Amino acid sequence: MLATPQQPRPDIRSAEADQRIQLSNQHLNAGKQFYFKGDLTGARREFNASIDALLNAPDNLPDRRRIEAQLDRITDLVYRFDIEKLGAGETTTDTAVFDQAPIDQISNMTFPVDQSLLPKVDFEVKQTASAIPLELTDPVLSFIHYFSSDRGRQVLLAGFQRAGRYRPMIQRILAEEGVPQELIYLAEAESGFLPRAVSWAHAVGMWQFIPGTGQLYDLTRNSKIDERFDPPKATRAAARMLKDLYQRYGDWYLAMAAYNCGPSNVDRAVERTGYADYWELLKLHALPKETSNYVPIIVAMTIMAKNPKDYGLEDIQEDPPIQYEDMKVNAATNIQLIADAAEQPVSVVRDLNPALLGNIAPAGTDIHMPLGTAQTTLAALDAVPSSNRESWRLHHVVAGDTLQAIAREYHTPAGRIMEVNGGSDSLDAGDVLLIPAVYHPPARQIRRMVRSRYRSTSHVSRRRASSRSVASHHVSPNVLHRRAAVRTASLTH
Repeated sequence: MLATPQQPRPDIRSAEADQRIQLSNQHLNAGKQFYFKGDLTGARREFNASIDALLNAPDNLPDRRRIEAQLDRITDLVYRFDIEKLGAGETTTDTAVFDQAPIDQISNMTFPVDQSLLPKVDFEVKQTASAIPLELTDPVLSFIHYFSSDRGRQVLLAGFQRAGRYRPMIQRILAEEGVPQELIYLAEAESGFLPRAVSWAHAVGMWQFIPGTGQLYDLTRNSKIDERFDPPKATRAAARMLKDLYQRYGDWYLAMAAYNCGPSNVDRAVERTGYADYWELLKLHALPKETSNYVPIIVAMTIMAKNPKDYGLEDIQEDPPIQYEDMKVNAATNIQLIADAAEQPVSVVRDLNPALLGNIAPAGTDIHMPLGTAQTTLAALDAVPSSNRESWRLHHVVAGDTLQAIAREYHTPAGRIMEVNGGSDSLDAGDVLLIPAVYHPPARQIRRMVRSRYRSTSHVSRRRASSRSVASHHVSPNVLHRRAAVRTASLTH
């Protein structure tokens, strides 16, 4: 498979890399604790130390790729924390942001055939093992020529780099469903591994399902969620559909063509011409134009990916695999509340859950969470009444916070905040307050600057709603403006 030499090798582990990764994680966790307490100077110092522990690793480590994968993960996370703290660069909308399916740009185009490529590619095809046939035709040569050009190479490289995020998951599911591993390049052709890709024909997701086909393969779709965008569920559905189509036609080329334009179109083409052969149907112009290019695109990508040195693809640094675990929410829950509870930037939760179309995860939804966070997130969510999880928030108090500032930030009366937190009017940095916010669909605008709202497990407030009502006009000015104090307890690293 493409770029295999660049993937982390779980069987190769050096003591040096283990120590550096452990040290990096220690500094990262310390930085997060400073961050949640409002000490940005301390957080930045520890975040830098976390990165430095990896940057200073020797280049000749046998598992150097492990160091690089850890560095990619940490720098991305620190960047997201910076964005969340400064309120820059993120828009909060009730509508998901989508990407154009890359195949739309080339599926209706034609490219010249470079006959000088024929001897080399013919030799490659004869030497390449593949569970799907790799037939060398003029259309295949034309797309190899295109993907070798500057413009085509950019399209190819972008998808191959993103493939690293999903390759282990896709390979596992294809194997479980008993279909060829080469079908991963169908996702490269369809979406370039963009989980929120949308085509001109309104097919969506990494595997480009239309609504009816998605429903046929048990992908839920409603106003809140569209599982056609969910990478693992859509991959499972695609593998099963391709297996069904292969059983129908007994030919992977016809199966892929039917995946693209629908089996009814392929059936009619076969009946009209008398040929159950993809290349014959191509010669007779019996298939839609985009389908005529579809299979050659996949075959060309497969040949190039399986012969990376011949096309200058051997040094691609694939993105690190996405690692997550599932957490089922038993009540409709705002993803910002989930981020509060998980001590994660909300953008991390959004990116792991492209199937969520808005800010609310419906009851019963399996939420993909960063590895190792599901249990503590569920424990934190338990502090919020299930009937209020669509709108309520968790606020992590930082040094200098005042009740008035917190109330203004969430557009919630200060008295109401005191009420649901047991009526206490004291604030300490590290406290976690229940915020009885009212949900408003966010506007399409850059979010204003906000404070960190991350959960610190060691200081979770277990205050429950008091039966005593505290009206906002009964809150004294001294209480409203009293700044949160820093606890004198030492910070645990």
